[in-house]
Amino acid sequence: MTAVYDTPVVLDRREGPYGEVVLRRHGALLQIIANGCFLMDTSDGRSERLLVDAARAALDGRAAPAVLIGGLGVGFSLAHAAADPGWGRITVVEREPAVIDWHQDGPLAEISAGALADPRTTIVRADLVAYVNETSDTFDALCLDIDNGPGWTVTEDNDSLYSPAGLAACARVLRPGGVLAVWSAEPSPEFEGTLRNAGFQQVRTEEVPVARGVPDAVHLAVRPG
Repeated sequence: MTAVYDTPVVLDRREGPYGEVVLRRHGALLQIIANGCFLMDTSDGRSERLLVDAARAALDGRAAPAVLIGGLGVGFSLAHAAADPGWGRITVVEREPAVIDWHQDGPLAEISAGALADPRTTIVRADLVAYVNETSDTFDALCLDIDNGPGWTVTEDNDSLYSPAGLAACARVLRPGGVLAVWSAEPSPEFEGTLRNAGFQQVRTEEVPVARGVPDAVHLAVRPG
């Protein structure tokens, strides 16, 4: 007997400012594809939630900390942050208009509608690399999930975020004692070294086991202060 597999169905395909972005449904899952590269889907979300929780736990108990979430994705990190009344201001920076639309008026609203309606939430349409270099705003935590990891970026321009200069920009928008949390599809000891060399303290990595292959990882570092 021949096995029958679900065929992915494209729900929307757009040419964005950084190339093609696609939203498709594969069985019960929603998937985001950028320039032919699989980014994420709605299958789990444990590591995206860990990204937020680990940053919160690493803070020093300050009241209503402000968090910047880099990358809206499928909305797991935003929804999880908004479900925690302990967070203060929640700012999400997303550069793809299509992704924002899929959350505001499309299929991904099933994950993020409540979070988007939360008065603490603000969506900023901007490139994260440019944003951390240009904004005058500051935050207690940066939770960044815009690539598959420091060594596997969606576009070449994102490489600079994980360089000494990019990490210096992240430190600039962090308040003293603030936490930088970076999602990665695999642990990166090399990136841990880069964080230490950039002046961050308490550098560590938390891992989330996956069904197959290497675990997802969240790299954590604290700005001195």
